[in-house]
Amino acid sequence: MDTLLDFIKKYYYWLLFIILEVISMIILFQNNSYQGSVWFTSANTVAGTINGWYTEVISYIQLKDVNKQLTSENIYLQKQVADLRRALDETLTETTPNDKVIADSLKGFKLIPASVVSNSLYKENNYIIIDKGEVDGIKTDMGVVGGGGIVGIVYLTGPHYSLVMPTININSNISCRVRHSNYFGYLQWSGGSVNHAFLNDIPHYARVKIGDYVETSGYSSVFPSGLFVGKVTKISNAPDGISLQLNVNLGTDFSRLKDVNVIYNTCKPETDTLRVRFNRAGL
Repeated sequence: MDTLLDFIKKYYYWLLFIILEVISMIILFQNNSYQGSVWFTSANTVAGTINGWYTEVISYIQLKDVNKQLTSENIYLQKQVADLRRALDETLTETTPNDKVIADSLKGFKLIPASVVSNSLYKENNYIIIDKGEVDGIKTDMGVVGGGGIVGIVYLTGPHYSLVMPTININSNISCRVRHSNYFGYLQWSGGSVNHAFLNDIPHYARVKIGDYVETSGYSSVFPSGLFVGKVTKISNAPDGISLQLNVNLGTDFSRLKDVNVIYNTCKPETDTLRVRFNRAGL
């Protein structure tokens, strides 16, 4: 209290000056319509500018959550479109009980959202690090997808982070097919542009044309069938001379990749057990 009184005594003339200035301004704006209108307009302009800044800041903060939601919704839509195509094919062709069992087995997939915290683009062995790990249910050999298509496969896991081998890694090898056909091969990357990869082992007699869509084949427990991979931009003979090599423009833009989803196959433990039993039997 003494300190406050000392402060007032020391600077009372400044405080008195400020109080008189405020009173004079109030009298001026209240009793003069022109000055009052100028004050009102200026105050509204300042308040509007501040509100605009506030709205932009809040919108920017919310963009990350909106982007994650859109990425997840896009992946779900890809899967739903693939299921609809499969259902349409089943209605146009005679199916067997085995076909239905196989189709049902592809429905047991869940998505675990994650964010990219680090990645590389200009190496032969490119990698991606995501902010989800073992405590979040991430395991090795899980597929990773983004809003534009498939991203890669989980290669190493830690408690809170995981390393993903993307499709733009020379060791990546993912089973894919040309949409609306039974012709499948293996998507591989040979370096260079991160926007293109090659689909190899496509037979010469396959009816493939430029502009065809490439999607996951579903012939593994990593990815369900029908997830978008890219578009065919060039058709040429493979180096082995006995098959075609398709140049694929990848749907995923790795240079701008932020939000991804890790695919958890609820049926994988059962299929892995079957493979172990098969290997132990020595068949």
